Amino acid sequence: MTRDASPLEETVEEAPKLGRKRDHTRDPDILDAALEVLAETGYDGMTMEMVAARAKAGKATLYRRWPSKGELVIDAVACMKRGDFDRDHLPDTGTLRGDLVAMIKPHAIEDGARKMRIMAGLMSMISRNPELAEVARAAIVEPRASANRILLQRAIDRGEISEHSDIDSLAMLSQSMAIYRVLVLQKPVNRDFFIQLIDGVVLPAVGLGRPLATVDGGAGATDT
Repeated sequence: MTRDASPLEETVEEAPKLGRKRDHTRDPDILDAALEVLAETGYDGMTMEMVAARAKAGKATLYRRWPSKGELVIDAVACMKRGDFDRDHLPDTGTLRGDLVAMIKPHAIEDGARKMRIMAGLMSMISRNPELAEVARAAIVEPRASANRILLQRAIDRGEISEHSDIDSLAMLSQSMAIYRVLVLQKPVNRDFFIQLIDGVVLPAVGLGRPLATVDGGAGATDT
């Protein structure tokens, strides 16, 4: 004879099972670790195991949050810190050259070099993944280009350069040439490189004469 279940047993059997709530507090550490590994090994050489080891996290933790390496990389690149250029507190020295030179700071150069290494690590995947290409552009290229556009527009507003200047193309010059230098020529970027770029390419492109001295400390330079 089958015993009928008691009301208590029925309650226990019918109660839904509660899954463990996901802990996202480690996400920033894992994303930073993913970027570090990506910069060192490139996308093809990167593994979830490497990221887990660098972040001191379990591999299962990564897979619960990011089912694939591609999804992890896209999130990591999208979440890269973009606070290097505060749009409301950009240099305002009174001249375009002064503003551009004032943007060349040690931490900005160091962060830019890291971003270039990350970009290099992404190249094999970017060709296969249009979504990642857009994410990389927004996180790596656009922040500096956006700041450049503001500085160029200011120069137009004060009558320093022509209102017909192609701001969008000019804003991309420094980033494009830095990427080419790092990825193709395999050379580092430093303060001297950016000074020469400003004086030899950007200023002539907007119709401003090359200053008498084109090294650090030359006419119109403004350090911060």
